[in-house]
Amino acid sequence: MIPRSRATGRAVFYQAFYRLPLPVRRRLVRLAVPKYIVGAVTLVRDAEATGAGRLLMLRQPPGNKGWSLPAGLLNRGEAPVVGAARELFEESGIRLPPSRLRPAVPNAIVHAKGWVDMVFEADVPASSTELAVDGAEVFEAAWHPLDDLPKLTWPTARLLAYYDIGPLAGQFPPPVPDNRP
Repeated sequence: MIPRSRATGRAVFYQAFYRLPLPVRRRLVRLAVPKYIVGAVTLVRDAEATGAGRLLMLRQPPGNKGWSLPAGLLNRGEAPVVGAARELFEESGIRLPPSRLRPAVPNAIVHAKGWVDMVFEADVPASSTELAVDGAEVFEAAWHPLDDLPKLTWPTARLLAYYDIGPLAGQFPPPVPDNRP
């Protein structure tokens, strides 16, 4: 239970706050609330795979020590599902309308260093889906069996653990890296 004097103080604060013009209230909230960078990630599964299944993975420039998922930052005002579809096309050549992407469960992963990933899923037939990479941002795109994934980047391994996939599967919450980028 909140002590009466504290409750009265809160009431006075909110009465004063709601008397302020809307633009001033918005500015105050933006100053006080944590800021996050928002990205979109797509888990693309091979619709034709048997057994454990296969997942589309990307190999990016040498600075990234492992394979990752199609992902990127949202543009200002861009809907997460639209950003996920855009990044999927830019990084792998797979063009899907946003309506073909479904929210993963969980749909949002909040990371410790101030970013949030909105995660979506899609199924495509690997045998008839042409992969195209630009050779600059992404070196290679390939399908990998879920039970035999290549070496993953730390953020990718951690994100996949939320879906019980990869080397950190079964560890919930996934471990936080110790001094890793």
